[in-house]
Amino acid sequence: FADDKSEHPFNVPARFSGTCEVTSDFPSGSCNRKLFGARHFAASAITRGMFDSTEDYASPFDGDGHGTNTASIAAGNHGIPVVVAGSHFGNASGMAPRSHIAVYKALYKGSGGFAADVVAAIDQAAQDRVDIICLSIAPNMCPSGIATFFNPIDMALLSAIKAGIFVVQAAGNTGPSSMSMSSFSPWIFTIGATSHDRLYTNSLSLGNNVTILGVGLAPSTYENTMYKLIHKHRALNDDTTIADDMYVGECQDASKFNKDLVQGNLLICSYTMRFVLGLSSMNMALETAMNLSAAGVVFPMNPSILLEYYNSSLEKDGTSEKIIKLGAFASINGGLTASYSNVAPSVMYYSARGPDPEDSLPHEADILKPNLVAPGSLIWAAWSSVATDSDEFLGENFAMISGTSMAAPHIAGLAALIKQKFPNFSPAAIGSSLSTTESLNENSGKPIMAQRTYPSPDLNKSPATPFDMGSGFVNVTAALNPGLIFDSSYDDYTSFLCGINGSASAVLDYIGQNCWTHNSTVYGSDLNLPSITIARLDQSRIVQRTVQNIAANETYSVGWSSPYGVSVKVSPTRFSIANGERQVLSVIFNATSNSSTASFGRIGLFGNQGHVVNIPVSVIVKISL
Repeated sequence: FADDKSEHPFNVPARFSGTCEVTSDFPSGSCNRKLFGARHFAASAITRGMFDSTEDYASPFDGDGHGTNTASIAAGNHGIPVVVAGSHFGNASGMAPRSHIAVYKALYKGSGGFAADVVAAIDQAAQDRVDIICLSIAPNMCPSGIATFFNPIDMALLSAIKAGIFVVQAAGNTGPSSMSMSSFSPWIFTIGATSHDRLYTNSLSLGNNVTILGVGLAPSTYENTMYKLIHKHRALNDDTTIADDMYVGECQDASKFNKDLVQGNLLICSYTMRFVLGLSSMNMALETAMNLSAAGVVFPMNPSILLEYYNSSLEKDGTSEKIIKLGAFASINGGLTASYSNVAPSVMYYSARGPDPEDSLPHEADILKPNLVAPGSLIWAAWSSVATDSDEFLGENFAMISGTSMAAPHIAGLAALIKQKFPNFSPAAIGSSLSTTESLNENSGKPIMAQRTYPSPDLNKSPATPFDMGSGFVNVTAALNPGLIFDSSYDDYTSFLCGINGSASAVLDYIGQNCWTHNSTVYGSDLNLPSITIARLDQSRIVQRTVQNIAANETYSVGWSSPYGVSVKVSPTRFSIANGERQVLSVIFNATSNSSTASFGRIGLFGNQGHVVNIPVSVIVKISL
């Protein structure tokens, strides 16, 4: 976030009207021409007595690390050395390294946060005339009421859209179950998380000459010495039982274990979803291992191979079957050097999935969520040295963490590059450029896969659908040259809201408009989105989309694959379009069988100048004659 004082300095845009708040822990000089705005919002948290100034910092200062991390992914400076614990892991860059950053802090470690403070931050960002808002936050439950779209944060973001601001939001880390989405509205660009090709590969060499590959930044055990393995349940104190503490296997509390049993051995612990949710931490497990004088700690993601060897090596009393000796040995082979051989991307197990819930019952909406997926697993980015959100990086200036929170700013930064190239693009046009140019394949050339379970996510994968990955995996280069775009306006979104049964009072309350002033209302499937989602196809439906050419004159051929149980016909099947012109596409859907299982297809527009425009098609309930 340093200022560039070279011959190419940052120039603050004249239109930006934000300020840099000054406090004792965020003193004058904390901002510069790179980080040119910083404010905090905590009025609601303070009013409710949920703000702890000693822990939360009554300033823009980041005591958590999450905001620093995501901001640097989007727009951190280029070529910054990543040094952690004395090891150099390469150089980092944000997606749009010459972009300016304004931060609006509204969430806090102690209280989490309140919608009113988040809304205040969004409104201020809009007043300050930012170009892009990135929210790596999501509600902890599906909003109640007439529809999920009618919640304070989504409505505030609709106002931001009206001001011409592109809005990116993390999908949430509540996957992989169906309809686990935490970002709902069609005006919000929702991002899921994938793996990428970089790996820090370490391994565990077992005493039976089997090697188990692992992932992580672990150093090697001393000179590859073989150490005895001890399972967490075999190392408990006499007064500790699994029944009393179901999470004891995560090795978060050294007092639960017998030091005499663990000392000098490798402790086998459990890695669970609680680590992803921040309820348990790797740092606490390492502290447990150190307090017990263990030689190291092992977290088996797929425990079958390790435990088969471990159990077969136990020596038992022939009469009582009581274990009298541990016989399994292993050494840790460290992995501080990256390799780039991982087959990727894969949709991560924690990435929230569609279909988009229309309400809390829940019914499915005619809206595709997520919109896109981007790298979110094991991402290096800047860190606040006092941050405790990932306490294994306490005291460091960089951290490697995972989540849809890390995926969203990748797209926010790319949106800034698109905005730079096409300054007159609407938010919908930016989203269209990202959506229609996606990649559908892994780096191996095979279709992108989605992890379906936890644990052992890599052993339970199947081809990703639009409800896993939206349009697909972001393609940075292609997004800057989309050829055709789909555009939608603020009025289109209000027509959509007015089309929801019984929504008139909610629309009036939130945005101050009377639905009767709209000449027409539309279904979600009728919005001019770069996707088509039909939650309920009752026999037939006709859907239209309008594309605009932003490139040179081009002729397009149209092809499609139909969802199972549905016949599709698109017209025209070929068209020529000049720069600036628009073309309407009509799509006829007919249900050919009865089914309540979602099925998927795709419409492709193939230009003779090389542009390819992809439109994912999703149909859930199908009712034929």
